[in-house]
Amino acid sequence: MANDLRTQNNNSPLTVWDLFSRPLASFADFSPFDSMAEGDNFKTDIKEDDKAYTLKADLPGVKKEDLKVDFNDGVLTISAEHHSNKEETGKDGYILRERVSGSYQRSFGFDNVTPEGIDAAFDNGVLTITLPKTAAAQNARSIEIK
Repeated sequence: MANDLRTQNNNSPLTVWDLFSRPLASFADFSPFDSMAEGDNFKTDIKEDDKAYTLKADLPGVKKEDLKVDFNDGVLTISAEHHSNKEETGKDGYILRERVSGSYQRSFGFDNVTPEGIDAAFDNGVLTITLPKTAAAQNARSIEIK
């Protein structure tokens, strides 16, 4: 997943020749680093059951200390910083040094979450956040209109 090349609209893989056909496109499509260098926000899945929402965010190459999670007025905000360095020494004295860094942020709105019960864990590049629903949301019902 981290080093897959993006595909064009016709689902064919991108090549270096695509840079000439679309010169203003992002050179990050050909980045030697993981997907966080592509300029995209991180990929996120949100699942809901009767008791809670579970959010999983893929953050490859991000360290736990570079993550921040906030919940304020029903909005969950995930912020991450990413730093990568690559250095190679090749033939004939050629040296390649590349540095990529950036910050990423996404926010998600939730109406019926108990803020005190929110739990977050970060393991192997995946951030998992559990947001328990409020008791009022679990006792929802239809109201007859008279």
